[in-house]
Amino acid sequence: MFIIIGFVVVIGSILTGFMMHEGQPLVLLQYNEFIIIGGAGIGSLLVGTPIALLKQIGGSFGKIFKGDRFSKEQYVNLLRTMFELFNVAQRDGLINVEAHIEKPKESAIFSKNPFLLEQQHALEFLCDTMKLMLGGGIAAHDLEAMLDADIESHHTETGAIPGIVQTLADAFPGLGIVAAVLGIIVTMGAISGPPEEVGLKVAAALVGTFLGVLLSYGFVGPIATHMGLLNASEARFYECIKAGVVAYAKGNAPIVVVEFARRVIYQSVRPSFNEIEMVIKEARKG
Repeated sequence: MFIIIGFVVVIGSILTGFMMHEGQPLVLLQYNEFIIIGGAGIGSLLVGTPIALLKQIGGSFGKIFKGDRFSKEQYVNLLRTMFELFNVAQRDGLINVEAHIEKPKESAIFSKNPFLLEQQHALEFLCDTMKLMLGGGIAAHDLEAMLDADIESHHTETGAIPGIVQTLADAFPGLGIVAAVLGIIVTMGAISGPPEEVGLKVAAALVGTFLGVLLSYGFVGPIATHMGLLNASEARFYECIKAGVVAYAKGNAPIVVVEFARRVIYQSVRPSFNEIEMVIKEARKG
């Protein structure tokens, strides 16, 4: 929602200021400049991006309109899930969590957390690690190193998308200059014509520079930044899972495990100690 408001504010502010200078908004509708800059931008994206990543870009654009999904509520649910899982492991033995991690969608514990079930990689990240622990024979520090490698691999892959979009944003001012130069070439070919006609051609050429800079700094660049921040938020979700699993592997009680996991959550969405204490009490009653 806010990204749409932001787009409206950018366009509205520019048009309002332009009209206050007695400018005519229709002058900015130079479709040939849109075709040159937009087409060249898409072409450069196709040249510089592997097909596998191109397929992911559309999904990444969709995420920015949905906003940050990793809210305080989702972290509370995650901490509750981890507490219940590790509580079963401590009370009944680690072998008794096997049924939950083998078929999480049928698990009484995971079924309470539909959001986690939707996060396929995060779910595998937790369940596959627990399966490894069931097999035994892995030290806590080795487990932590393995989880760090998994997180780095996943987020290096997803982090490529904001970088590609930022590269496109950086290219738009240059493409705007290309469009402007082409417009000047056309203008020079008509330099002997009426001054009004020459003036319109110069204005059309300058729209190319304006459009390239606007697309870069008003739209595509901020979108790349937004994507990067969403990736960082997702990475913190994985860090929370990792902190809990490693704390359990070191022999801590479930309530301490949850506290380890809680402390790595961003302050803006971190549940308080009292909130988690209430959730744990409810889980124990259940």
